[in-house]
Amino acid sequence: MKSGIKVTVWNEFRHEKKNEAVKRVYPDGMHKVIAAGIEKLGGVAARTATLDEPEHGLTDAVLKETDVLIWWGHAAHSEVKDEIVKKVQKRVLEGMGLIVLHSGHFSKIFKALMGTNCSLKWREVAEKERLWNVAPAHPITQGIGDYIELPNTEMYGERFDIPEPDELIFISWFEGGEVFRSGCCWNRGHGRVFYFRPGHETYPIYHNQQIIKVIYNACKWAAPRIFIEDKCPNINTPLEKIAPKSADFGKAGIVQG
Repeated sequence: MKSGIKVTVWNEFRHEKKNEAVKRVYPDGMHKVIAAGIEKLGGVAARTATLDEPEHGLTDAVLKETDVLIWWGHAAHSEVKDEIVKKVQKRVLEGMGLIVLHSGHFSKIFKALMGTNCSLKWREVAEKERLWNVAPAHPITQGIGDYIELPNTEMYGERFDIPEPDELIFISWFEGGEVFRSGCCWNRGHGRVFYFRPGHETYPIYHNQQIIKVIYNACKWAAPRIFIEDKCPNINTPLEKIAPKSADFGKAGIVQG
């Protein structure tokens, strides 16, 4: 891969093959548009992976070379193998960043890291969305301004069944009146997780440069600060000398007299 933050953009890549409306918007797949968009902004080396590749494109070698994983899923959450989910979860807890987009809220990996149902309300009538920046000092919102306005989107509405975010940085208002926590940050183990709502497959959301800018900023924010392998070692050599104890000390939970 090129130098920079190593990003893997994962996509089901099913709608683009089967739905003509989606194919017109993303002929080569949403993952390609996102990867090209964030690379163009500099300092990022992006690769892609899709559901139908061996191991869903997320081999041990790929995950080892991934600083930040971007996840888009929708119609085939159940087809993602549990062993791949466990590998991704382990990598996040060790330090890899994870950015979950749009309907990825119902993915196995997001649910595993949140520990909740991650359910919500939704409606698809191509309504306007105003995505309000409520944390203008946050690294992810830099260069965005007060809000992003999207003319046609799918509505996601509260209540969004997620743990309280460590940081809430975007709130959406929709033309039909609903609101939604659309930009949420969490720390999980040594890794960082960002959920970003915009991105329904039939709308050109990922051609919007403000949306790409948010994802790009999120990659920089979520990049590993530290990486510590997940293990639970038995430390037989103490740092300090331990005073000798009698052979009966502590037996049955009591000190023998």
